[in-house]
Amino acid sequence: MIAFITGSTAGIGKATAEIFAKNGYDIIITGRRKERLQEFSSELKSKYKIDVLDLNFDVRDLKQVESAISSIPENWKKINVLVNNAGLAVGLNNIQEGIIEDWERMIDTNVKGLLYMTRNVTPIMISNGFGHIVNIGSIAGKEVYANGNVYCATKHAVDALNKGMRIDLLPHNIKVTAINPGMVDTEFSIVRFKGDNDRAKNVYKGMQPLKAEDIAETVYWVATRPAHVNINDIIIMPSVQANATTTIRK
Repeated sequence: MIAFITGSTAGIGKATAEIFAKNGYDIIITGRRKERLQEFSSELKSKYKIDVLDLNFDVRDLKQVESAISSIPENWKKINVLVNNAGLAVGLNNIQEGIIEDWERMIDTNVKGLLYMTRNVTPIMISNGFGHIVNIGSIAGKEVYANGNVYCATKHAVDALNKGMRIDLLPHNIKVTAINPGMVDTEFSIVRFKGDNDRAKNVYKGMQPLKAEDIAETVYWVATRPAHVNINDIIIMPSVQANATTTIRK
C-alpha cells in the first residue's frame, strides 16, 4: 500500500505521513524544504521500517510537478492514496488593501498546485484501476469571514474541485474526499502572519484548537473505509468552535 502526501514537512501533512507509515504503508512525501524533507524521510524509515520516496519540489511550479511525478519508479506507481495537503493562507487584509503577491501565492498553492498534482497523478491511478484522492480544504471553503477574501475563495475552489473530481473519476474506481478543518494549531498562522509568532499564538489563545494529528486520523479513517464506501465531505472543528469566527475562549 502506498500513500502520497504533499506538503509533508510540517503540520497536517507530516502527521498524515506518520499515521500511514505507522500502519504499514510505504510513503511518498513532498516538500520545498529539502533538508527537512530528507530528515523526515530518514525518521520514517527508521521508526516504522517502511520504504519512503521523498520528492523535493514546489507544487506551484508545473514543470517541477511534472518532472517529479515522471521520476517516480515503476514500483512506486501503485498509489492507493493521494493526499492533496499542500496549502496556506498569507496575510489577513481587506480586499481593497490586499497584497497581490499574497493573493498569487495562495492561488498558486491552494488551487493550481492541487490541480497540477491531480492532473499528473490521476492518469497513474486510472491506469492502476484504483485510487483515493483526499483534498484538504477548510471551513473557509464553506463560509467567508472578514479579511479572508482570497484565502476563502481558494478554499471554495477546492470545495468545487472536489465535487467535480468525484464526478469525473467515478467511472475509474477512484474515490474522492474533502476534509475541511476549522482551527488547527500548526504552522498555519505563523505562515499567515509571515513569521510573527506572537500574533500567531493569539489566534488560539484561551481555547483548545484541533491538533494536526486529529486531521491525520480523519484522513486515515476515510482512506481505510470498505471499497463500497466513500466519504464525500467532512467538516471537522474543535468542540469550542461553532463556525469560522464563533469560538468559546477562557
